[in-house]
Amino acid sequence: MFDKILIANRGEIACRVIKAARKMGIATVAVYSEADRDARHVALADEAVFIGAAPSRESYLVVDKIIAACQATGAQAVHPGYGFLSENEAFARRVEEEGIVFIGPKHHSIAAMGDKIASKKLADAARVNTIPGWNEAIELPERAVEIARDIGYPVMIKASAGGGGKGLRVAFNDKEAFEGFSACRNEARNSFGDDRVFIEKFVESPRHIEIQVLGDAFGNIVYLHERECSIQRRHQKVIEEAPSPFISEATRKAMGEQAVALARAVSYQSAGTVEFVVGRDQSFYFLEMNTRLQVEHPVTEAITGIDLVEQMIRVAAGEKLGFTQDQIPRRGWAMECRINAEDPFRGFLPSTGRLVRYQPPTTTMEASSPVPEGGGVRVDTGVDEGGEIPMHYDSMIAKLIVHGADRLDAIAKMREALNGFVIRGVASNIPFQSALLAHPQFVSGDFNTGFIAEHYPQGFRAEDVPHADPDFLAVLAAAAYRLYRERAAGISGQMPGHGVQIGDQFVVVVKGLAGAHRHVPVRVNAGSPMTVTVDGAKPYVISADWSFGGIRVAGQCNGHDFTAQVERQGLWYRVSHNGLAIEAQVMGARAAELLRMMPFKAPADMSKFLLSPMPGLLVQVAVKPGQAVQAGERLAVIEAMKMENILTALHDGTVAEVLANQGESLSVDQPIISFA
Repeated sequence: MFDKILIANRGEIACRVIKAARKMGIATVAVYSEADRDARHVALADEAVFIGAAPSRESYLVVDKIIAACQATGAQAVHPGYGFLSENEAFARRVEEEGIVFIGPKHHSIAAMGDKIASKKLADAARVNTIPGWNEAIELPERAVEIARDIGYPVMIKASAGGGGKGLRVAFNDKEAFEGFSACRNEARNSFGDDRVFIEKFVESPRHIEIQVLGDAFGNIVYLHERECSIQRRHQKVIEEAPSPFISEATRKAMGEQAVALARAVSYQSAGTVEFVVGRDQSFYFLEMNTRLQVEHPVTEAITGIDLVEQMIRVAAGEKLGFTQDQIPRRGWAMECRINAEDPFRGFLPSTGRLVRYQPPTTTMEASSPVPEGGGVRVDTGVDEGGEIPMHYDSMIAKLIVHGADRLDAIAKMREALNGFVIRGVASNIPFQSALLAHPQFVSGDFNTGFIAEHYPQGFRAEDVPHADPDFLAVLAAAAYRLYRERAAGISGQMPGHGVQIGDQFVVVVKGLAGAHRHVPVRVNAGSPMTVTVDGAKPYVISADWSFGGIRVAGQCNGHDFTAQVERQGLWYRVSHNGLAIEAQVMGARAAELLRMMPFKAPADMSKFLLSPMPGLLVQVAVKPGQAVQAGERLAVIEAMKMENILTALHDGTVAEVLANQGESLSVDQPIISFA
C-alpha cells in the first residue's frame, strides 16, 4: 500500500479522496492554484503544492506541474478525481512512465473508452447496441449541418473528450446545428484541449441510467448496480438516485452484464461507469464510458456500503477485489442533490462570490464511513464559511446525499435536509431542487431526461414553487417578530410608561410584485408552545429552537417536525421552507392599513441596456456603435465557470454605445451595451 498520494484536483472531490486516504493511513498532497490558496482541500491535506495561476489551463491542466509536485513531495501515486486530467490518456501514460502509479484505469483503457468516438466503435465491435450517428470527427459547421440532415433532427452534437455537460448541444434545425457545432468546439478546446466533435441521433423521451463497474488487475470485474440520472438540466445531472425506480430486475441484470463485458474488452482496472440511454420499453443503448470516478458515486456507496475511492486506491496498489458479484448488497434508497452556485430565478446563471454564511444540515453519514442503520444525511463539500466560489471552475458548492429505507423515505429526508441548508453570499439552486422533489411526477418516478425542459419551459420562477401551506411561512414570520418584541421589552433603562409594548394582534404583510402585497391577520399567544392563529380560525401550535441572529429553525408545528430558515433583514423577515421564500413585515392593523395607501415606485427602465446576467469574463463584443441589430442576433459572449454564454438581442434596435471592453471582468447587471 502507498505511503503518500497526490490529488490532482480541487474542491469537494479532493476533500473526498483525502477522507478515504486518511482512513487508510495514507498521507496526502494537495495541489492548488492562485484562486485556491485558502481552499478547504489545501487545509485538509498533509502537504500542499502551489501549481500556478487561477485558470485551469495554467494550473490543474498542466501535466508537468503535477508530475513535478509528485516528485518534490515523494508521492507514489496520483488520484485525478473527476474532470481536469482524470480521463486524459496522455496524462495517465506520462504518470506511469515517471514511475508514479495512476489511481485509475490504465492509459490504454482510457484511450479506448474515454474517447467517445473510439468507444462507440469498440461497442459496435462488441455487438453492444449503439445509437445511430456519425462516429468520425467533423471539421466544418457546414458538414455538421449535412450530417445532421442525413441522420434526421433532432441530433446531439458532442465533443469527443466532453463531460459534465461541456461541449454538448442538441439541435432541432440547421441553424442550431451550425451554431451548436461551433460552440461545442470552442467549449471542448477550452475545457479539454481537444476540439473533436461528432454527431448522433437524439433519442426523445429517454432515461439516462448508468452502471457502476469496478475491476482489478487480476481480471475480476463486477457491477455495483445502477444509478438513475434522468433529472438533468442542459445535460447536466441535477438529482441522482440509486436504484432506478424504472428498470426491472431483468433489465438491471442485462445492463450490468453488458457493462462488465464492455469493461472486460479493454481489461478495465479501477472504478468506471457505463452510461446507457433507456427507452420506454426498457430497451437500452450504450452512450459512453466514463473512465473515472463519477460525481454521483456516493449514492452507489450508500446502497452497497462499498467505499469506491478506497477500492480505487486498493486496486491501484495491486490488490484483488475483496468481493464477488453475488456479495454486493443493495440496501434501501439513496439520493443526491448537487448544490450549485447558480441563480434558478435568473435562468440558472452562475453566481460567484464569498460564502458569507455556509451551514450544511446536520449530518449522520460520512464519506469513507459505514452507512448507519436507518440511513441518514451526508454532505460532500470543498468549501467552508467565508470561502470563495471562483468563476474559473465549476459551480458546485456541495453534494447533499441521503439514504432512506425506500424512495419516499429518501425524498422526505432530502426535503428536510434542503430546508436546513443555509447558504448566503451567493445564490444556490436549493429552491429548484425542493420544487423538483415535490413534483408529483418525480415522486411517482414517472420522468425522463426531458422532465425539466417539459415542466419548466420558461425557466424556473418563484410561482413554480409548490407549497402545501403558504400561510405557514407567514406564521413563522409572526412568531419570530413576537420573540424579538419580547427581547426588546426586556431591555433595561426604558422610561416608565414608554417601554416597548408587545401586543398579540398583528398583520403579516407578505411582499408581492408591484406593491401588491398579501395581508395576513394573525393573533399570537406567547408561551411554550406558542400558538399563532391566522384569520381567527387557523391555529398553528409551534415549539421550536429559536436562536437570535441564527437562520435555521427546527421544531414542531401542530405535532409535525419541520425545518425552516427565518432571517431578520431590517424591518423585513425573510422566511424559506420547502423551496418557497417570502419577505414579510409584521405590524399593527393600522400600520398595515396605511401601507396599502403608499404609492408604488416602479424600478428604473433598463430596457435600453444589455446587462450582464452573471459575473464573468467578457470574451467577445460582437457589435459596434451605430450598428443595427435584429432580434436574436448575437451581441456578446460571457465566459463563466467553464461555460460560454451567448447574449442575443431581444428586439430590433440600433447600438448607441459599447460600455464594457473585451477581456473585462463583469459583475451582475453591469451594462455592456446601450441602445438608441
